[in-house]
Amino acid sequence: MRIDLTLCKRLSLTLLLACTLPLSARAGQSCEQQVPQLDAVRQQLDMAVKTVARLNASGADVVIIGRVGQDLSKYRLHYSHLGIAYRDGDQWFVVHKLNECGTAVSNIYEQGMGQFFMDSPYRLEAYVVVPQPEVQQKLRVAIGRPEATRMHEPRYNMLAYPWATQYQQSNQWVTETLAHAMEPQIASREQAQAWLKLKDYAPDTLNLGPMTRLGGRMFKANIAFDDHPNALRFSDRIETTTADSVFSFLQKTGIEASHFVIQ
Repeated sequence: MRIDLTLCKRLSLTLLLACTLPLSARAGQSCEQQVPQLDAVRQQLDMAVKTVARLNASGADVVIIGRVGQDLSKYRLHYSHLGIAYRDGDQWFVVHKLNECGTAVSNIYEQGMGQFFMDSPYRLEAYVVVPQPEVQQKLRVAIGRPEATRMHEPRYNMLAYPWATQYQQSNQWVTETLAHAMEPQIASREQAQAWLKLKDYAPDTLNLGPMTRLGGRMFKANIAFDDHPNALRFSDRIETTTADSVFSFLQKTGIEASHFVIQ
C-alpha cells in the first residue's frame, strides 16, 4: 500500500493543473495509449479551473467530489468515481483510489484538480458534497499520512461486494475511510462496514446478464464476482458501492451540509 504524493503544490494555478503523473492509473479503465487532443485538454483544464473557483467560493475546506468517468446510464446511474478533495491555500487536491490500467492492483493517489479531470472522462461534470464542518475536520485527518491508506485494500475489483473484504473498489475506499473518520476507533474494514450498515448505507444493485457477468470475469482482470453471495451472484444481481448511492447516503444521514453540480 502506498500514497503517491507527487505534486507541484507551489506552482501557479496554470502550471499546477498541467502537472500530471504518468497516466498509468485509472479508476476501472484500461490504459490504451492515446494522443491527447488539444481541445479536450483545454476543456479539461477549464473544468478544473472552474471547479477550483467554485470550491473556493463555497467556503469549504474538505469536500467529497464525484465525476462522470464512464457512461453508466444503462444501469440508471450517473456518477462513476469518488474522491475526497481538500483545500491548501487557494489550491485543491484530490485523494482517491485508482487501479493500475485495468489490472487487479490499486493504490491511493493525491492529485491536483487538473489531473482529476484528465482521466478520459465520459462527461465533464462534477457533483460536490460539502460535509458538515465537523465532518470536514475529521475527513482532513483521515486523508492525511498515514491515515489515508488505513482502510485501503490493494486487491481491486470494480464490482466489489460492499460487505466483504476480499477486494475493494474506489468508491468503497471512500465510504470506509469516511467510517474511520467519523469513528477513529474503527481499525479494520470489517468494522467500517459494520458502521455503514448501522447507518443504513444501501448499495446499488446492478442487474447483469449471465454473459456480461461471465465475460467480465473471463476477460477483465479488474472484475470479479467470487466475493458476492451465491444467491445474488447467480441471479445476476450484483450489489456494489456506487457514487450515486454514496451521495444519497450522505444526504440521508445529515453528513452533507450542502451540495452542488459543476458543468
